[in-house]
Amino acid sequence: MNAVDGTNYYFRKAARVMDVGTPIETLLATPLREVKVQVSIEMDSGEIRTFLGYRIQHDNSRGPMKGGLRYHPALDQDECVSLASLMTWKTAVVNVPYGGAKGGVACDPAQMSLKEVERLTRKFVDQIQDVIGPTRDIPAPDVNTNPQVMAWVMDQYSRYHGHSPAVVTGKPLELYGSKGREAATGRGLLYVCREILRDLGMPVKGTRFAIQGFGNVGSHIAQLIWGDGGVVVAASDVLGGMYNPTGLDVPSLFEHVKRTGTVTGFSGGTPCRNEDVLAADCEVLIPAALGHVLTRDNANSVRARLVVEGANGPTQPEADDILEKRGIFVVPDILASAGGVTVSYLEWVQNLQHVSWEEDRVNAELEKTMKEAYDRVAQIARSRKVSMRTAAYILAIGRVGKATVLRGI
Repeated sequence: MNAVDGTNYYFRKAARVMDVGTPIETLLATPLREVKVQVSIEMDSGEIRTFLGYRIQHDNSRGPMKGGLRYHPALDQDECVSLASLMTWKTAVVNVPYGGAKGGVACDPAQMSLKEVERLTRKFVDQIQDVIGPTRDIPAPDVNTNPQVMAWVMDQYSRYHGHSPAVVTGKPLELYGSKGREAATGRGLLYVCREILRDLGMPVKGTRFAIQGFGNVGSHIAQLIWGDGGVVVAASDVLGGMYNPTGLDVPSLFEHVKRTGTVTGFSGGTPCRNEDVLAADCEVLIPAALGHVLTRDNANSVRARLVVEGANGPTQPEADDILEKRGIFVVPDILASAGGVTVSYLEWVQNLQHVSWEEDRVNAELEKTMKEAYDRVAQIARSRKVSMRTAAYILAIGRVGKATVLRGI
């Protein structure tokens, strides 16, 4: 099952519980626009290389489209369509006035110089500047992109359209970014973990967590869990992981990663594989790396009581069915990892109003939004006797579907 089929599987499962009908299913599932562009640049060596770039715009019924820019060698159009769809449902679950989009360039920034990445970014913006904008489609950071890349996007777009900080979110603070944005996805995950653990009568303090992925999302949620008294027994990145049944020293691990670029080699635990982290003995598993890491081949190895999805699309449908049958509670990505887009929305609001909020206000708005979304999804799950994933899609489809009908088809 490819990425698009996986996303649509969850969507159609919820749509059929709602009995929306095949014509409306097709309408809501079909992307509004799919853009594929050639991005050719001169490398530092003088060689001309051509990359493929994408921007998929899924839905704009509830507002301008929103979604990250991903730089990864395996990126393709199908993955972008899947992720754009997820963004439509994610923004609807947390009720921010956006639709979904996603895009990026099929490249490997690790094999490129900073100047090459800048040239690539600016050329990509040249190719898509007529389909993005503050009231049309607002990109954000994603895998292998960061505030510096967003600064280049803003600058290049502004060369065509005038000073436009609201065209992109996740910018540096010096270029109208929002306080609290960098840690927002991880902080949103913490708020969701608090809510679900509270419902189960379990405090965060003393609860054991395993975190697969120690990038921006994984490293921040690890530090926040540590601050709440949680125990992080395992953490990993693309090169491998570390395990300590009594808990990793997260601040020391974070400093080690800053210094070396990887969790491997950390002295405070035992080396392990990424696969071992997914099967770690813990109460809460947080997949916070790339998608499709939980499959039918490893779902039976999961020992956690809860899976809280910090990445986009980390659980394949076959694995989701296995986890549900095993009684493992899954909080879906379109709820759990929505903290990033929520604070992106707050950054956009600040940009449009030409104001800057203090971080306490941003975090308070984020907490309120995540709690309200969790409570609404949990209520639907209880009343309809469905999983949290199906409940989240029911909530999102209802909001997007109603907006679509009210605007007129």
